[in-house]
Amino acid sequence: MRNFSSAVQTVLDSDLIEFAFLIKLEFVNNYYLTSNSYDVVFEGNTYLADGGLYEFDSPKFSTVVDRESYTIVVSEVFNEMMAEFRYNVVGKPIEVYVALRDANGDLLLGTSDVINVYKGVVDKPVINNDFETKLAVLEGTSPMSDLDMTRSFVSSKDGMDQRSTTDTSFDEIYDGSEITVKWGKV
Repeated sequence: MRNFSSAVQTVLDSDLIEFAFLIKLEFVNNYYLTSNSYDVVFEGNTYLADGGLYEFDSPKFSTVVDRESYTIVVSEVFNEMMAEFRYNVVGKPIEVYVALRDANGDLLLGTSDVINVYKGVVDKPVINNDFETKLAVLEGTSPMSDLDMTRSFVSSKDGMDQRSTTDTSFDEIYDGSEITVKWGKV
């Protein structure tokens, strides 16, 4: 069960709930977009109201492990996303937050007040162009989307150094060392 700050809990207990989405895309360049009518500053980043956010999915909550895909559509007027797609955005992070409005209509933007509703990676980027509107469609998936996925792991000193320079577990492994392993009937 999620725990919310007292300010967020007060809004959730009220009759009227208003909110804005904050969407963070970490590609070659970082993009901060909001569904709010004006720019929003959260954690030192300015989320742009006119950043081209065209459409986005509502958050879905599930009690089972599933693909949990999430779609964000951005207006592609200046070919920025197409350039990003060429650099390969597959696997790049997507985060979606919800900022609630208090009784005065102000967004609650404290770190403990903003709710993270989606965290995943880009799985399928597509540019749609119907000659009237050009859109960049980003489908994201959660890390649990592919339970059968396997990743190779190079078990050598250099391979381990790429993951962590402080890990010394493979320092004693070097070329030219031999070990006899008995196999089968001995």
